[in-house]
Amino acid sequence: MSVKINQLTKIYGEQRAVDNLSFSVEKGEILGFLGPNGAGKTTTMKILTCFIPQTEGTAEVCGYDTVTSPMEVRSQIGYLPEHNPLYKDMYVREYLRFVAGLHKLPGARARVDEMIEQTGLTREQNKLIGALSKGYRQRVGLAQAMLHDPQVLILDEPTSGLDPNQLVEIRQLIKKIGDEKTVIFSTHIMQEVQAICDRVLIINKGKAVANEKIDALQSIVSNALTIAVEFKEKTTAALLTKIPGVQVAENIAGGEWNLQVEDKGDPRERIFKFAVQNNLTLLAMQKQVRSVENVFQELTKD
Repeated sequence: MSVKINQLTKIYGEQRAVDNLSFSVEKGEILGFLGPNGAGKTTTMKILTCFIPQTEGTAEVCGYDTVTSPMEVRSQIGYLPEHNPLYKDMYVREYLRFVAGLHKLPGARARVDEMIEQTGLTREQNKLIGALSKGYRQRVGLAQAMLHDPQVLILDEPTSGLDPNQLVEIRQLIKKIGDEKTVIFSTHIMQEVQAICDRVLIINKGKAVANEKIDALQSIVSNALTIAVEFKEKTTAALLTKIPGVQVAENIAGGEWNLQVEDKGDPRERIFKFAVQNNLTLLAMQKQVRSVENVFQELTKD
């Protein structure tokens, strides 16, 4: 495992910011790390990056313990915090050369050139960081996080401030990185999670409430799914609930209905046969899958 956290707890006074949290992330995996504000995401990332110590439990990165081997952990991690700290009075290339020097990178000039090209900073490389837009500052932060070729990349709101075109480019870059390295990706933009991540970890009040592959998320909330149907003829909820497995029939408008169905196999064949048997003309039928946003809201509401 590239990242392994076991029964991690962080207490501030009387507040448990992180409460007995356990999870692991493998190499080649992009983990979406989600939770409402104050859930403990940033605290967990700060522990992983050795900025603060935990109160209890253990955290390991590439086999190194964050308490006993902090320098080794830091050498394996690239970190882009939510509030991207940059030296605004330095030029882009100058800043990246400075960071390369801190890491004592061999072939620093070539590596800086590579990162500038990968993050789309070629036209901005000779500008002062303070003169860049927020989106380009995020790119500089991402470049410095990847500069020393870390095995684990921790990104806290990395696409904040990017325009739609930049979003696509950075998402593609993160996906490419995730093919070879471990990426922990924290964001409030649920569409990004579905577009980028392999697995989702949702925490609430310091505790894990979900840790699933994207396509398995909806099953942990409910054993029911919704089928949207439209009939040409008028019908009633009393009739539609006679379809095997249909628990609730909700009329949306006219002949449009949402059928809440017990999730045992694909119910669409049963619905089609029922419509034929009852002389109903079925105009449309579509399985509605819960999005990551729907699941997130259900798991983190009070």
